[in-house]
Amino acid sequence: MASDLLLRRKLTLRAHGRQVVLVKKSVERLEHVLMKAFLWALYLPDYPALQIEVPIGDRYKPDVVQQDALGTPVFWGEAGKVSRDKIVSLVRRYRSTHFALAKWATRLDATEQIVRDAAARYPREAPFDLISFPPDSATRFVDSRGHLNPSLDAVRWVRIG
Repeated sequence: MASDLLLRRKLTLRAHGRQVVLVKKSVERLEHVLMKAFLWALYLPDYPALQIEVPIGDRYKPDVVQQDALGTPVFWGEAGKVSRDKIVSLVRRYRSTHFALAKWATRLDATEQIVRDAAARYPREAPFDLISFPPDSATRFVDSRGHLNPSLDAVRWVRIG
């Protein structure tokens, strides 16, 4: 059962023939760990070199990232709470980076407005996705063997750009 898998402090999860091991930190909510894994699984087909929690030498550390050969992020995923300042800074500095910001059972309206305002001020060349995972995502998108199966068809999401 998926709930047994989620009780562990260390999660071994799989998607698209790949495996990732995540450790839930004591200050971290399980939903945050799962959103990182869901972002990884959702975007892995398009970004096969995605990594979770890798510092990239930026002021901010992405939850999920893929970089090009020069170290510039081509995909940047964030899970949970993200400040207005951080969103604006990232949109301004990384106009060609595909962003995805995940929330857990949260309306997207306020965050969508922040992103739209920033994108209007700093025109983008890549999309910015906002995703709200439903409250039952832990059981819906993780099977008893740790296979992840999130789908954009099964969540609320908005693409800007």
